[in-house]
Amino acid sequence: MTTPPQKLRIDIVSDVVCPWCIIGYRQLAKALEATGTAHEIHWHPFELNPGMPPEGQSLRDHVAEKYGTTKEQSEESRVKMTEVGADVGFEFRFADDMRMHNTFNLHQLLHWADRQGRMHDLKQALFTAHFTNRRNLSDDSVLADVAAEIGLERTEALAVLEDQRFATEVRTAEEAWLGKGISGVPAMIFNRRHLVTGAQGVENYMSIVQQLAEAND
Repeated sequence: MTTPPQKLRIDIVSDVVCPWCIIGYRQLAKALEATGTAHEIHWHPFELNPGMPPEGQSLRDHVAEKYGTTKEQSEESRVKMTEVGADVGFEFRFADDMRMHNTFNLHQLLHWADRQGRMHDLKQALFTAHFTNRRNLSDDSVLADVAAEIGLERTEALAVLEDQRFATEVRTAEEAWLGKGISGVPAMIFNRRHLVTGAQGVENYMSIVQQLAEAND
């Protein structure tokens, strides 16, 4: 009797307002599909801007303040991300009125969805809501709408956000990853031992997962 291959465990620390997080994940997903690697993915919270006010901030102003990026550099970066995103089937629709959001509530909603086995689905829906549909993720009603659109209970989603019932769990998880030295995202940890940061490209991910899958055998 043949023993089934051991699944490759992949922990991904990320934030929904991080464009390279969705690009990196999509590249990884293509690599996993191409190599037929048995795997399990676990998402974990990270806030790019924990000090962001609840109402958020203009994305262009935010990038200029945080990274010293000029308008021209910002435009070049947006074009590059749009092209790279298209290569992996994700549509970025950047606009001058886009905003950066405080994502603490969003991570609480993802924690709630995880208890129902739906964190992955909600994570993908939120990436699309932010980058493709430019929805206001600072608005709890919008977050509840996105949850409802994938079949979760909207009223309960709103209640989770209003009573902050998972605030402690999310904050503890964030601090745990910071304590492990994770300071930028996406951060992918394979089999709890091998850390890969940033969006590495489909071919590089294919090489990584093939090596680790062979080590699992």
